[in-house]
Amino acid sequence: MAEKFLMPKLSPTMEEGQISRWVKSEGDAFEANETLAEVDTDKATMEMTALTGGTLLKILKGEGETAALGEAIAITGSKGEDISELLKEVSTNGGAKSDKAAAPVEAPADQQPEPTIEKPAPKAETRGVTSVPAPAQATPSNGRMIVSPIAARMAADNGIDLRSVSGSGPNGRIIKRDIEAAMAEGVKPAARAFTPSTLVGASPFRDENTSKMRQIIASRLVESIGPVPTFYLTVEIEMDNTLTVRKQINANLDEDSKISVNDIIVKAAAMSLLKHEWVNASYQNKTVRFYEQADIGVAVAIDEGLITPVVRGANLKGLGELSAEIKDLAAKAKAKKLQPEEYTGATFSISNLGMMGIKEFTAIINPPEAAIIAVGAANPTPVVRDGQIVIRSIMNVTMSCDHRAIDGATGAKFLQTFKQMLEQPAMMLV
Repeated sequence: MAEKFLMPKLSPTMEEGQISRWVKSEGDAFEANETLAEVDTDKATMEMTALTGGTLLKILKGEGETAALGEAIAITGSKGEDISELLKEVSTNGGAKSDKAAAPVEAPADQQPEPTIEKPAPKAETRGVTSVPAPAQATPSNGRMIVSPIAARMAADNGIDLRSVSGSGPNGRIIKRDIEAAMAEGVKPAARAFTPSTLVGASPFRDENTSKMRQIIASRLVESIGPVPTFYLTVEIEMDNTLTVRKQINANLDEDSKISVNDIIVKAAAMSLLKHEWVNASYQNKTVRFYEQADIGVAVAIDEGLITPVVRGANLKGLGELSAEIKDLAAKAKAKKLQPEEYTGATFSISNLGMMGIKEFTAIINPPEAAIIAVGAANPTPVVRDGQIVIRSIMNVTMSCDHRAIDGATGAKFLQTFKQMLEQPAMMLV
């Protein structure tokens, strides 16, 4: 029976999707678990695969066109089936949006197959459609690569570095035959993907009822300031000891394994959060949710804007592992390969513009988190110590706080601990 193929919700924040390309053409037959189209969402490019077999009878949204959640993008059914009534319905109401398409249904973890070329692993299910993340890249004309999902999987399976492959598809897209040619020519294998040795899930939490005073404070602040009543705290931190420790560590590491100042900042923030539970929390209307581990969101700038991959259990990981994981997440973010679980659910965030020469700035809180710190550059600055003017590397850090969960003194105490850990890195071991 012919039916409309609706635009599903492929990421938590998706409101519409743009057809990147149709893998199947009108009249093509397809089987269950076979990819029909690739869709660009707000966060990544995703594959849409059919749960059951059939024929792609009519494409309603072409490549480059956008459809809202639940809007019809195609008609599928049996070959030769009459679809005139469905076409009339689509032309009358613009695609017959359905709420059913907006809420994906997660398959049980033990029923999700390992993703392979023949059988992609389903992630979200909507009216006969499942979504699978596609490791799509960008176009060569603007410094990015486009690569088809099948080509990307073949490259990953055979250790092919996509940067060394020329695409023969439309707009320079790397397709299957390009990977086959690269395999025949013996292209240099890609770098081995990072696999964290400490596998940590989302942080456990507990909800506690707030006092009546806390509820009144929260409601009044919302009324007077806005949806998230925010205040800001700034602290100056001497980074000389941290820079020395980093230099000592990196002296014993190869170039690819060297740690950054930001890696140490993430570690210091994670350790400080465990000492100040009201900062590692979120306001939940009549409760405050306290998280038992530090899941740190690390802001990464990409061409389309800003995304915040999450380092799970940052307090449980050493600097080497943190550094490798942050590099891996940043690379995935820039390639639009992040999965929803990799950029949602942080308990606290860090935005660092120091490497761009920014001395000081304020960052916007990512709800429902209660705080975010904005990190500036560590600049040589004359300061007075013991009555003498000396030069120290001073870094400005500004914390944006949700006043419904964090009071001024609470935020200040957190920054004191954070400052102490960076000025005396050995305190991270205590």
